[in-house]
Amino acid sequence: MSNPERWVQDENYPIQLYDENCPFLDPGFRCRRNGRKDVEFLKWRWQPDGCDIPRFNASDFLERSRNGRIVFAGDSIGRNQWESLICMLAQAVSNQSTIFEENGIPITKHKGFLSMKFQEYNLTVEYYRAAFLVIINRPPSDSPDQVRVTIRVDELHWYSRRWTGADVIVFNTGHWWNKEKTVKLGCYFQEGGKVNMTMDVMEGFRRSLQTLKSWTTKNLNPERCHVFLRSYSPVHYTNGTWNDRGLCDAEMEPEKNYKKLKAEPWNNQYISDVIKQMTYGNWKVQLLNITYLTEFRKDGHPSRHREPGTPANAPQDCSHWCLPGIPDTWNELLYAHLLSMEFRTK
Repeated sequence: MSNPERWVQDENYPIQLYDENCPFLDPGFRCRRNGRKDVEFLKWRWQPDGCDIPRFNASDFLERSRNGRIVFAGDSIGRNQWESLICMLAQAVSNQSTIFEENGIPITKHKGFLSMKFQEYNLTVEYYRAAFLVIINRPPSDSPDQVRVTIRVDELHWYSRRWTGADVIVFNTGHWWNKEKTVKLGCYFQEGGKVNMTMDVMEGFRRSLQTLKSWTTKNLNPERCHVFLRSYSPVHYTNGTWNDRGLCDAEMEPEKNYKKLKAEPWNNQYISDVIKQMTYGNWKVQLLNITYLTEFRKDGHPSRHREPGTPANAPQDCSHWCLPGIPDTWNELLYAHLLSMEFRTK
């Protein structure tokens, strides 16, 4: 019988692809600088069942992407993955000053979008913060008093006009699709110019993915663009939720007990449903399926090692990831997908 897919300890891995000195990292993801002492969490490699993930080759990836655009769009977990990829690719560039934000904006800016240029390859690797992928805006004037903002499930974010022409797009969404971050904050769903007071989070999520689907069909060139929808990135709070003293700072290694792994999150069912509908001839949107492998890695979060200046009593961060760390594996899988699709910019 073959071994199930699992994390294996590997002292040589990843002969660190990069370290925290990479200049393109958020202070909040530099866990060791922020006081994390153990390095063991970096010495695990994901071992799929019956095959190996191809070794990440930064110079090959850069060469394949020459004159191209790689776009990440979604919430701040997408930002985590974007910064990981920039640092992984930067290893193959001898003069780091040839990598810069196109508009001179510091990497610490959290709203809007950022575009890192790899000058030697005329490549940009871009991040767009659009936590719901659709538009969030003021409600129509005749809305009930408790409606403070609306999520327009039938209109993709304004940034989408910047996504056309990309060679690779990785979409992600999920962390804001819950009652605490929507209805409880006075954030309701709107469709066709009207607020729908009874639409729940699941239905809002489903409709938004349909909006993404129809935009993708109309606006992306299947000859050129490789589209990925990333599955949900698990959180690991024990003894409470993210805003109620939840913790993960005691975790030093991946989960060993399969019975303790959480069930597949509800979002993933909707993501895989919409992906099945996004197949056009030979072209299809790919699922970047990272949930199961990430569910084991309760040890990979910043926890209390948050960015300098964070108040001591602030909640622990058990949803983002230390870098280097788990998102590097997501990007190794992204590279493997692209290799299997014989990706090269046209």
